[in-house]
Amino acid sequence: METEDKLIVFAISLVFVIVAVLVLNPFVIVNAGEKGVVMNWGAVSDRVIGEGLHMLVPLQQSVKKINIKTVKYETEVTAYSNDALVMTGKLALNYHLQGDKVNRIYQEIGDNGIVQDTIINPAMQEAFKIASAKFTSADLLNKRAAMAEEMRADLSDRLSQRFITVDALSIVNFAFSFDYEHAVEQKQIAQQNALKAENDLQKAKAEAAQQIAKSEAEATSIKMQAEAIKEQGGKDYIQLKAIDKWDGSLPSQMVPNGSVPFLDLSK
Repeated sequence: METEDKLIVFAISLVFVIVAVLVLNPFVIVNAGEKGVVMNWGAVSDRVIGEGLHMLVPLQQSVKKINIKTVKYETEVTAYSNDALVMTGKLALNYHLQGDKVNRIYQEIGDNGIVQDTIINPAMQEAFKIASAKFTSADLLNKRAAMAEEMRADLSDRLSQRFITVDALSIVNFAFSFDYEHAVEQKQIAQQNALKAENDLQKAKAEAAQQIAKSEAEATSIKMQAEAIKEQGGKDYIQLKAIDKWDGSLPSQMVPNGSVPFLDLSK
C-alpha cells in the first residue's frame, strides 16, 4: 500500500505541476525575425531576448514580441515642386527596427503598426516635400533617382534617431496636376510661335534683300542709260526708244524723197 500511495502522490504532484505550468506559463518562444521585450509586472525592462525558448518568472514577467524583419510600407504623398506645381506620388519604404533597441521603441512609440502611423508616415511626407522643393517639374522627369536618393538620405537621418533603419526607398509613381499639363501645352505653343516668328523674320529679311538687289539693279540700269544719253547727246537714245515702240509697219504712202520713219539712212 505504501508503494501505491507513493504512486498516487507522485501522479497528483505531476498533474499539479503540469496544470501549474499550463496556467502560469513560465516559458516563451521567440520566433525567427523577432525580439522579445521582457516586461516586469507590465513595465518595460532593459532585457531583450532573441529567438528561441526562454523561461520567465511566473506571474511577474511577460514578453512582448516585436518583428525586426524588413517591412515594406507604402503611402501616398503630395507636395509642390520648385516651380510651384502640385505633384502627387506613391512612395515605398523598406525598413526594419533595430533589434537591440526594441524595448525603447515599444516603450516610447509602440509596435510596428503604431510606428508606421506616428513616425514613418509623417517622416516620409516631410521628406517628400523637402526633396520636391529642390527640383523643378521638368527636372523631376529626368532626375527621379536623384530625388529618391535625396529622400532616402533624409529619412535615414530622421528615423535612425527613433531606432529605425532604412533599407531602401523607391518612388512607385508620381504625376503632376492639370496645371502642369496646361503649362507644358502652353510652353509647346510658345515654342511653336517663336519658331514661326523666326521663320517669318528670315523670310522678311530674304524678301527685303531681294527688293534691295532689285532696286540696286534698276538704279544701275538707269545710271547706265543716263550716261549713254549724255555721251550721245540724246539723239541716239531717242531714236532707240522710237524703234522700240515701232510695230514694223511702213506707211502706205511715202513723201517723195522722204526717208523711212525713225531710220537715219545717212549713217
